[in-house]
Amino acid sequence: MLDFFRILFKTDTSLLEETDAMKKFLIVGLGNIGDKYTETRHNIGFKTLDALAAAADFTFESVKLGDVGTYKIKGRSILCLKPSTFMNLSGKAVNYWMEQEKIPLENVLVIADDINLSFGTIRLKTKGSDGGHNGLKNIQNVLQTTSYNRFRFGIGADFGQGRQIDYVLGEWNEEEKKALPERFERASELIRSFVLAGVKITMNEFNGS
Repeated sequence: MLDFFRILFKTDTSLLEETDAMKKFLIVGLGNIGDKYTETRHNIGFKTLDALAAAADFTFESVKLGDVGTYKIKGRSILCLKPSTFMNLSGKAVNYWMEQEKIPLENVLVIADDINLSFGTIRLKTKGSDGGHNGLKNIQNVLQTTSYNRFRFGIGADFGQGRQIDYVLGEWNEEEKKALPERFERASELIRSFVLAGVKITMNEFNGS
């Protein structure tokens, strides 16, 4: 039991061995904790990081303010974060791990669902409004800037008037479930490109694909 609490509240040491700040990256997948949210559209950030972990062969552990996994690509060290603060307080976890690992803002990428994009469409942006997304809104408020990299994963808007919450917190239909593995593979490629090639090249290659 003592070991569990040591892990849960671990705050005193860095998880990344890299000392060069420009070689450290924070990839944040937004979602809500709890089994009832696992397969919902709003949890696409969590699911994207789960797919990345399976492809890159790393695992997550529960630490302060979220589940964290680390891995390396060609000399770059990546920390992947699934906040445990619930969507509306995502900024607290993002800010904590940026400061804890001394990761510059330009090396942060936030993955979120977007009803303004058709299902499966992916789009990388370096700044912009929160688009009504509560997780992005809180990150913006905590970081005090709208200039941070965000990876918008389209979930479509197939809902009637007044049904947005039900749709976003609803589960994928069968057709979407079949398409998701290929979309996750593409998303993993985008993340890899962001880390290795930079945001501008990645935007040119992946936006709208």
